[in-house]
Amino acid sequence: MANKGNSTYEQIISDLQQKIYKPVYLLMGEEPYYIDKIADYIDENVLTEAEKPFAQYILYGQDTDISKIINYAKQYPFSSDYQVIIVKEAQNIKKDWENLSFYLQKPLNSTLLVICYKYGSPDKRLKWVKEIEKIGTVFESVKLRDYEIETWVKTYAQSQKIEMDEKSVKIFCEFLGTDLSKIVNELDKLILTLPAGSRKITAEHIERNIGISKDYNVFELQAALIQKDALKANRIVRYFADNKKANPIQMVLPQLFNFFSNILLYHYLPADIKLSGFERLNEKREKNVEIGKVLGIPPFPAADNVASAARNFSAGKTLNIINFIREADARSKGFGVTENNDSEIYKELIFNILH
Repeated sequence: MANKGNSTYEQIISDLQQKIYKPVYLLMGEEPYYIDKIADYIDENVLTEAEKPFAQYILYGQDTDISKIINYAKQYPFSSDYQVIIVKEAQNIKKDWENLSFYLQKPLNSTLLVICYKYGSPDKRLKWVKEIEKIGTVFESVKLRDYEIETWVKTYAQSQKIEMDEKSVKIFCEFLGTDLSKIVNELDKLILTLPAGSRKITAEHIERNIGISKDYNVFELQAALIQKDALKANRIVRYFADNKKANPIQMVLPQLFNFFSNILLYHYLPADIKLSGFERLNEKREKNVEIGKVLGIPPFPAADNVASAARNFSAGKTLNIINFIREADARSKGFGVTENNDSEIYKELIFNILH
């Protein structure tokens, strides 16, 4: 899960639970969620509360250096079997990484050195990285793609024995984006607010507790535009303009831009992938999965919506719409205007899209 390195998240946690420890852990990658989860597990479970004051050290990349890390790592634990050194924000250490190789050639088995290298990865060809691969654990946490987020949310909800329908998942993901830590935090808060005995999160529950409207969101706006329902589309954008904190125009326009960009890409897909409208259910499902893979979006309902929209918006019209959205985005940021008026920007954009 979210891994491209030598070990998976599940393998690492399983080993830790069985007290199978490695002298060094290199936790790296664009997605910080799993890096934090592993580091937190080690922080909370390897040593007892009584042992931690004497054998657990938390260092921060901007306040430390490699020589200091090595000095800590070479210490023997006092009154415990292990000592734990967790280096957070290690990506802020800019030099002398190669010096770590000298320690890695003869690490102390009583030390657990945990290096949290977030928002990127060091060059895997470097000597110190190769040394960790030999004697320790390397984990790379990969940022999920947009089309993978909905599945991830459903899977996380299921792991908590919570049910979410497609619409709830869609609304939730559109509002929170791809930040897994934020998603988990909001989901956990939602679960706590469920009525006693209830294990289902609904759109109404999301609206009541997070402030995301089940009727006034980008998902519903896209549906209105696909159906060319001008009345509904204008009603939604009026709501957006009146509730700027919950629906900032700088968040809405990029989502519309991505939606119409996918429609344009769909127009140029091979004919045998595109939906004709005459497919049987199984064939339609297979094509939606293929469209989703090519465009990098969930097959249901996103790929289906893109295919439906492409029947209403030609390639030329879609290209014009993308330009209209770019102009609206520039105006929303103050370019070429003396006063920002979200309501007028939305009104003109919806007119241009539907006419």
